[in-house]
Amino acid sequence: MIEHSLHDLGRALATREISSVELTQLHLERIARHNPRLNAYITIDEARSLAQARAADARLASGKGGPLTGIPIAHKDIFCAKGWRTTCGSKMLSNFVSPYDAAVIAGFEAAGAVVLGKTNMDEFAMGSSNETSFYGPVNNPWRAGCVPGGSSGGSAAAVAARLAPAATGTDTGGSIRQPAALCNLTGMKPTYGVVSRYGMIAFASSLDQAGPLARSAADCALLLNAMAGFDERDSTSLNRPAEDYCRELATTSGDKPLSGLKIGLPAEFFGEGCSPEVMALVEAAIAEYRKLGAETVAISLPSMKLSVAAYYVIAPAEASSNLARFDGVRYGHRASQYQDLNDMYSKSRAEGFGAEVKRRILIGTYVLSHGYYDAYYLQAQRIRRLIANDFAEAFRQCDVIMGPTSPSTAFKLGEKAADPVQMYLSDIYTIAVNLAGLPGISIPCGFSGGLPAGLQLIGDYFTETRLLNIAHRYQQASAWHLQRPDGFD
Repeated sequence: MIEHSLHDLGRALATREISSVELTQLHLERIARHNPRLNAYITIDEARSLAQARAADARLASGKGGPLTGIPIAHKDIFCAKGWRTTCGSKMLSNFVSPYDAAVIAGFEAAGAVVLGKTNMDEFAMGSSNETSFYGPVNNPWRAGCVPGGSSGGSAAAVAARLAPAATGTDTGGSIRQPAALCNLTGMKPTYGVVSRYGMIAFASSLDQAGPLARSAADCALLLNAMAGFDERDSTSLNRPAEDYCRELATTSGDKPLSGLKIGLPAEFFGEGCSPEVMALVEAAIAEYRKLGAETVAISLPSMKLSVAAYYVIAPAEASSNLARFDGVRYGHRASQYQDLNDMYSKSRAEGFGAEVKRRILIGTYVLSHGYYDAYYLQAQRIRRLIANDFAEAFRQCDVIMGPTSPSTAFKLGEKAADPVQMYLSDIYTIAVNLAGLPGISIPCGFSGGLPAGLQLIGDYFTETRLLNIAHRYQQASAWHLQRPDGFD
């Protein structure tokens, strides 16, 4: 069962080939056996998960089940889930039990899915390697001692090692797509506003977006059906007609299923900065797309070279504002000893936040301060507009943009920890997508030295269905996404 797709699991549950309780117990046993060496999960509540599974079985027995009813799903520990400890990978929230469900959690509950557990993550989603978590780093299932990517590294590691059939993540600058690439998964960041941010602990509000992590594009489409939708509680949620993201996924491909598709290849994605081994795998994947009938066109995204600099002004600025609420007064960590209110604020935040979070708060406060706002923050927002304009121009010439997801395969734990700039450059190919608010997806495209690499597909606004179909067509013609790491039988 651990190799079944979500569609196959849904059919097995519907025909009573297996019960939700059995399926959930199977994954709980795998977590107990393998999680100690991966550290992919922060919180497991076996009794609560099995109670949900029993309810799902009753729902299936009554004939009221849906495609996801009874399927256990792991959730990044950034989503509030009623009755579950929700830490956001931080000491600041180490004892916080959420009194309500995030919109994403509620969507899966409405679909009848089971909450399998809460997965490890970079603290407050700030990181590219899952090393900033208060609960320790996550190991990449493909090679011990290597990072799984971040900040959704726990979710990625759990799905890759078959400790969950699928998982949720969030993507602020590549935090779904980069872990997907490093763990041989499919991960999607939808158009900004397609998935509600209600109940998702904020890092950078104009960039954060929830999305699915799974083993295939077809599975991601099924997950996105449960996640997407308008939510009046989120002022950035877009009121659009409901969409079936599975509708273009054909079971047969034909000789040239992508005939007429124009793939844009940005010069900025294919120059220096990417390892030759990863680039060779990406180019081989694009060659396969040509065999499927697509044609490639050269395009340019000239402002993309400024995306990392703009991102690391805008994101810390928004983070410094969002994290001001963690003051030790209403919830979260409070220092045990202090002299007055200001001392309590200072000590609680100093003790509750890790080094990377403090670094970004300091940067954000600086760029928003009087005398620097115009020089840094305002300029970064102007660059953001230039980046969005570049994409708009590119999509006049092509249907989808392709290139590497990450400039390298998984690097060693600690390799970049002492050099924040090198760590930030891990997201060089993904950040521009968030700045522009576009949808993007990473799919497996091969291995270098035993470690997986990812191909990134970027679409115009609200083209998730098309992107998923384009990714699905490649996965019909390849088997990279079916590979799994050794040692997790």
